[in-house]
Amino acid sequence: MKKHIPNLITLANLFLGCCAVVSILAGQYMAGFWFILGAVLADYADGLVARLLGVYSDLGKELDSIADMVSFGVAPGAIYYMLLLSASGQEGAEGLQWAAAPGFLVSAFSGYRLAKFNLDDRQTDGFIGLPTPSSTMFAAGLMLIYTLDSYGIGHGVVASPYPLYAIIVLQSYLLIAEVPMFALKFKSLRWAGNEVKFIFAGIAALLLIIIREAAFSAVVALYVIFSVARQLVHRS
Repeated sequence: MKKHIPNLITLANLFLGCCAVVSILAGQYMAGFWFILGAVLADYADGLVARLLGVYSDLGKELDSIADMVSFGVAPGAIYYMLLLSASGQEGAEGLQWAAAPGFLVSAFSGYRLAKFNLDDRQTDGFIGLPTPSSTMFAAGLMLIYTLDSYGIGHGVVASPYPLYAIIVLQSYLLIAEVPMFALKFKSLRWAGNEVKFIFAGIAALLLIIIREAAFSAVVALYVIFSVARQLVHRS
């Protein structure tokens, strides 16, 4: 029975991802955010539980990719689609709007990344390219900024489709780029060897307290910067 527990958690990820996509396309952005956050937690929990129970299966690996494709592939594409609809003045329009369709480029490159990840044995202690959950949280952060607008900058950030197009292209590239990025998994709580992770976690927590919903996108951008800087230091 215990071998099925991680798969049940993965199915919860898939379920929450489906709910997130429907909520986002319906304009229920806060509900979509909470569903995405739940999917992220489930995605972290299934691997953790599998390791604690000492169970692993090829079925679980494939199921995880399917769930991630929905929660961290289709969902961010839906976010960008809706943001582009608003930015291009087509909010509420019926049918597919081609001006907003490029938002799903993130979905396509997420699918490529997930397929590549399953075949890449280099990504055991870290990642090569931007992980799909991080990519999704960046998009969700933009959605929160647009929705809550606590600082009066929400509509300014996404007022024009062109900055969004640029973000989509850059994010799609980072998903498949040969850029090493560290994983936030602590094998021990010692400072030595975990310096970057501790510093990053502290700054991320501080940003969440200070700038609230604006922090999610900022934290992911900071994660990319930290990863690149860490790689440059190692090379030097």
